[in-house]
Amino acid sequence: MTIDKLQAYARNIGLKHTAPLSKSAVVFEIVKTISERPNEVLYGEGVLEVLPDGFGFLRSPYYNYLPSTEDIYVSPAQIRRFDLRKGDSLYGSIRAPKDKEKYFAMLKVERINGKTFEETRDRVLFETLTPLYPSERLVMETTRERLSTRVLDLAAPIGKGQRGLIVAPPKSGKTILMQHIANAIEINNPEVILMVLLIDERPEEVTDMIRTVKGEVIASTFDEPPERHVQIADMAIEKARRLVECGYDVVILLDNMTRLARAYNTVQPHSGKILTGGVDANALHKPKRFFGAARNVEGGGSLTIIATALIDTGSRMDEVIFEEFKGTGNMELVLDRRLADRRIWPAINFITSGTRQEERLYHPDELDKIYRLRQGLADLTPVDAMNLLTARLKKTASNAEFLLSMKE
Repeated sequence: MTIDKLQAYARNIGLKHTAPLSKSAVVFEIVKTISERPNEVLYGEGVLEVLPDGFGFLRSPYYNYLPSTEDIYVSPAQIRRFDLRKGDSLYGSIRAPKDKEKYFAMLKVERINGKTFEETRDRVLFETLTPLYPSERLVMETTRERLSTRVLDLAAPIGKGQRGLIVAPPKSGKTILMQHIANAIEINNPEVILMVLLIDERPEEVTDMIRTVKGEVIASTFDEPPERHVQIADMAIEKARRLVECGYDVVILLDNMTRLARAYNTVQPHSGKILTGGVDANALHKPKRFFGAARNVEGGGSLTIIATALIDTGSRMDEVIFEEFKGTGNMELVLDRRLADRRIWPAINFITSGTRQEERLYHPDELDKIYRLRQGLADLTPVDAMNLLTARLKKTASNAEFLLSMKE
């Protein structure tokens, strides 16, 4: 709701002098006024951040999980009673702040990560869950015309629990590709909880992503300090971990891992050991922990992370970060600047892209056709290979039809 509509609503319920207030302050005053009505019960929700003193606050996704006046206080007694952890999504009844209080307070926790306390009582810690190779595929193909996701399905299939890296030089179409992946997941796998995490991005790209993707978009733009990049990334990954503990399938699309690692490098206390490019020796542990959280879990639940990594930027630090993450994923999609310069989309290097243990995701007959396709394109340049592949794909309505039409 826009600030004008909020102020109009505030006037309708009897509030005056709201013009100088910020949007969050107007919302606070509206909710406080409604809560003071007799027999009025208010409900609130958010993601829990536990502070060192033992109490916590529910952070709002509307503020990218950063502190705001709309946060809801959660007492240490409630945190101990319900065994709450950082990242838990809570829903329950709340009360308005009393005399000198600044925040609304949680009265009764009714739902934890969408489930009752009885359902979450015996949940297992994320760190003790058994990781497995992805075995259930997330199909990216949507329409005949959306060639980017059709090529992705053929080059590097994505499964639930995948730890994927999109290796991208500048201006190679990585952000558009991430949008296409997000839209495909929403269409083909609506049961999946989708989170798009944008770190150090341009504000207009954030707006575009919010308008084109139905899933949750969490963003920190390039004009914000590194501490905020790190804070929202920590909240996002903790929320995802708690959901996986409750058996959900979660997908995080991170754009991009390089800038997140740069932010961690900036806020990390210096150890005195500096790697090539100015990277602190201990700075990459936390972004690796973020990326390493992706896994398919034995017994149900999965966390899929598809992250972009920048190359060919002219920065030695970016090269070091990429080399540290290279090989940590089990899926790699390589974007090629030569294709992008010629405006050949998608700018995917088909031969160098791939997924480990891809036989777990393809049907045996489909796998055989994929092998034949790779053998046929292996001797061509990336430009010729993509031109040939997209020309053939345009003549067929689906990937299945394309593979069946291939000559033996």
